[in-house]
Order: sequence, then structure tokens, then C-alpha cells
Amino acid sequence: MIDYLLSGTVLGLSAGLAPGPLLTLVLVETLQHDWRAGIKVACAPLLTDLPIILVTLFVLAQLSRVNIVLGMISLAGALLLLFMACKSLRSSRISLDQQNRQARSLSKGVFVNFLSPHPYLFWLTVGGPLVMKAWMQSSFSALAFIGTFYFFLIGAKISLALLAGRSKILLAGRLYLFVMRFLGLLLGGLALILFRDALRFFDLI
Repeated sequence: MIDYLLSGTVLGLSAGLAPGPLLTLVLVETLQHDWRAGIKVACAPLLTDLPIILVTLFVLAQLSRVNIVLGMISLAGALLLLFMACKSLRSSRISLDQQNRQARSLSKGVFVNFLSPHPYLFWLTVGGPLVMKAWMQSSFSALAFIGTFYFFLIGAKISLALLAGRSKILLAGRLYLFVMRFLGLLLGGLALILFRDALRFFDLI
């Protein structure tokens, strides 16, 4: 179970800290209003991701006996993690100078996250297979992975909202870049694990 807790931690932090539409919205809402508004947007995945997870797990369950398909999914997951790792390693400072002054809300955060392709790609190629694998060990392991992932995903965005509300310097400084590069290395390690799983599904090892 420790493996899944560590995976949930790394993936949650990476997704929570990585620049993207939802994080941009969190920062814009915080800077235009206050940190409470940013936190509301940060919690949007709690409202949008459940149906995505359920549909993904249903699809993967139907494919559980087709090793070649699972191998292709694992390979796609490995490539996705490598892409995320490269983005983390090449991260630049977060831009806080936003020109859009339109009012934002939790409903807008839900809209942005639900229409973003990232949750669908993540749960189909990375999160879903990990949950299925954890479930074979125990239901508690699967729930621990999901719980840890969302704890750090939401927690990271809330932390950035609080930092943006108090000090822009920390978000634009070296500490953020160091954390993102470290997470990039860990994501690369997880990508190698998924690549190994893909080779096993293809009966190559």
C-alpha cells in the first residue's frame, strides 16, 4: 500500500503545481478577489472528477482480459508521464500578471476542469490502471491512492492560492522551480514503471 501512497503523493503534487487552465484560474481568482475565491476554484476537481473516474474504471474493467489493449494503455500512460516530467523539468516562473478581470466562481472552475482534456487523459492512462492494480491488492489500497492523490492535488493548489494572496515573490522564485524539477524526476521514474508494465502486458519480459 505504501507504493500507492507514494504514487498518489507524487502525482497529486505534480498535477496540483503544474501550470494549466485550472491553476491559472485559481491564481486569477485569488489576485482579483481573495484567497477564499482561489480555494473555491481549487476544489473544483472534487465536483467534476468522480464521473470521469467511474466511467474510466468501467471501461478498463471491460478490457481487463485484453492484455494488448492494457499494454497500449500503459504505454500511453508512460508517454503521458514523460510529457508531464519534461514540462516539470522545463517549468518557468508562474506569471501573475493577469489582464482578464472578469469575475470568476466555483462554477467557472468546474466548467474549466470538466472541459479540460487533462483529467480524462490522466485517469484513462495513468490513474485508472493504478487504481485497478491497487484494487487487486486491496480495496483500501485503491482508496488510499485516490485519497492521497486528491489530498495533494487540492492541497497544492490551495497552498499556491494562499501564497499568491500573501506574496507573489515565492511563486516567482527559485523554490517553486526547484520543487517542479524534483517532481519531474519522480514522474520520470513512474513513467519507467508504467513502461515496464506495458512490456509485461505485451509478454516481452
